[in-house]
Amino acid sequence: MTVFVRALLGATALTLAVSPALAEKLTIATVNNGDMIRMQKLTDDFTAKNPDIELEWVTLEENVLRQRVTTDIATNGGQYDIMTIGTYEVPIWAKQGWLVDLNDLPASYDIDDLLPAIRGGLTVDGKLYAAPFYGESSMVMYRTDLMKKANLEMPDAPTWDFIKQAAAAMTDKNNEVYGICLRGKAGWGENMAFLTAMSNSYGARWFDMDWKPQFDSEAWKATLTDYLDLMNNYGPPGASNNGFNENLSLFQTGKCGMWIDATVAASFVTNPKDSTVADKVGFALAPDKGLGKRGNWLWAWSLGIPAGSQKVDAAKKFIAWATSKDYLKLVADKEGWANVPPGTRTSLYENPKYQEAAPFAKMTLESINAADPQHPTVDEVPYVGVQFVAIPEFQGIGTAVGQQFSAALAGTVTADQALKNAQMITERTMMKAGYIK
Repeated sequence: MTVFVRALLGATALTLAVSPALAEKLTIATVNNGDMIRMQKLTDDFTAKNPDIELEWVTLEENVLRQRVTTDIATNGGQYDIMTIGTYEVPIWAKQGWLVDLNDLPASYDIDDLLPAIRGGLTVDGKLYAAPFYGESSMVMYRTDLMKKANLEMPDAPTWDFIKQAAAAMTDKNNEVYGICLRGKAGWGENMAFLTAMSNSYGARWFDMDWKPQFDSEAWKATLTDYLDLMNNYGPPGASNNGFNENLSLFQTGKCGMWIDATVAASFVTNPKDSTVADKVGFALAPDKGLGKRGNWLWAWSLGIPAGSQKVDAAKKFIAWATSKDYLKLVADKEGWANVPPGTRTSLYENPKYQEAAPFAKMTLESINAADPQHPTVDEVPYVGVQFVAIPEFQGIGTAVGQQFSAALAGTVTADQALKNAQMITERTMMKAGYIK
């Protein structure tokens, strides 16, 4: 044996002697938003406590993420051990047997600390199937200076009638100030998120208990008519092209009297670095019609384990870390309380440090708690979900109906025609899928 070979074998033996046992690798598919990017940067805390677990990240744009994880879980592909999924997917996938339940997380995780509305949206038959990393509802954000100028005072819990009155009073089109900004861009997660939530407060439903579409109801006609009246009379031009980002920009540049949208936007519109009206913003619950439901939605980005994973125990350890109270404190220590992922835990909203850093915390919590994904409508329905219907077909029909309502806002079809088309499109899909005959 040559000296070189003996030296090489000796070095290899030494390496083996000092190397730890082979770590178990978890592959995590996640969305490329700020909170998830921050989590990846902070995972040294997890790996220090769990040196036997290695993390591999697959970070994707939202639409690509949905496509990849849906394909993988439906085919039992086993590419991922942990998936970032939304409130829409969880009840559908859990019923299919595609997700591992998380009811055996350690007592220290304190599952009862999860906000009831958020937890409810991730629970099927009493079992939690995904742990929420970040949650939101929707609420009214409004200009306090314009409200005062109009000699009005925004109630904590306004009605749609008051919103219409305030929108009229605050509109000054000559100076490009519009009383209200709302989503008009077509999509199940764009205009239909807003309109479905609004319709709940008007007593409307997507389907009755026999899965028959309900767009021919008086409640849907009243919803769409009032929405179009608000937007045509007091909204910005080109509103049929406006989604979350476009309305955020309009509000931050002082062009909206009111904006009803995601609670997460509160930190953006009150940030003086980005918003010209940061010190003139107030918050209120989404409006109602006096029927017992408010026009607000509910959403969470959550971490779930596909049934095809061979590393369930390690995956549960990571999920328990990433969605824990300790993780919130870790973010606060590193980035400040204002940057803590919102909307998941009761204890966060009881924390004086968070309340001080986030003046919108109280209204965010009340908005989330006002949503009930298990009973989203005034009358009984066969589905769960607030601004969506938790069935696989909803992505397609939600977007198709959204296109009809966006066209009505643009003025290319009437409200009656848009509702008639929505009824026809939805009936056709539900018959093809076997829900109705």
